[in-house]
Amino acid sequence: MTDQSAELEWRDGGVPVSTRFDDPYYSLDNGLAETRHVFLAGNDLPARFRDGFHIAELGFGTGLNLLTALQAFRDAGAPSKLQFTTFEAFPMAAPDMIAAQAAFPELADLAAELRTWWEAGQSVFETGDLSFAMITGDARETLPLWSGKADAWFLDGFSPAKNPELWGAELMAEVARHTVRGGTAATYTAAGHVRRGLEAAGFTVTRVPGFGRKRHMTTARL
Repeated sequence: MTDQSAELEWRDGGVPVSTRFDDPYYSLDNGLAETRHVFLAGNDLPARFRDGFHIAELGFGTGLNLLTALQAFRDAGAPSKLQFTTFEAFPMAAPDMIAAQAAFPELADLAAELRTWWEAGQSVFETGDLSFAMITGDARETLPLWSGKADAWFLDGFSPAKNPELWGAELMAEVARHTVRGGTAATYTAAGHVRRGLEAAGFTVTRVPGFGRKRHMTTARL
């Protein structure tokens, strides 16, 4: 395994945990429900979906957020294509990603559709209703070079206390620079320095009820 691959172990009945950051990839309570609460509801989705709606993400992890968003896009009857761009410094190996996604039977059909892309090592691909790109490397270096703008951001890096590089004010400013006017962002964390970084970047920031044991989370609108 290279230094740029995810380092993980399986704990608590099959939850992948990053040994690099000592943090689980998704909620120990209910990862799917957490994603729907934090990233979909936090960005007022699926109500805002339209053809070409662009989600960008910091921290791809297991791909759970992608599957959840694409399922919601389909269920909403949104026309044509969802764009999804994700920034990930330490991509998970395909067998680990596939195993992690198998924990969510509600997403099994969709996971099976995309499985061949992961097995082939594809980081950029298109399907009938998805345009996907994973940009690997340190987001502090890769995001400034990105030419796109997102309608909604999923800020899903590991805990700010354990992975501070992904939550700094300069990176939040880049998130804002790559967001359309009126675009949104959501994250499970309510850490003060993250909220302040988003505010300094031009977002209107709101602290709202979190998922499960997390009392609060953050939503933001540019």
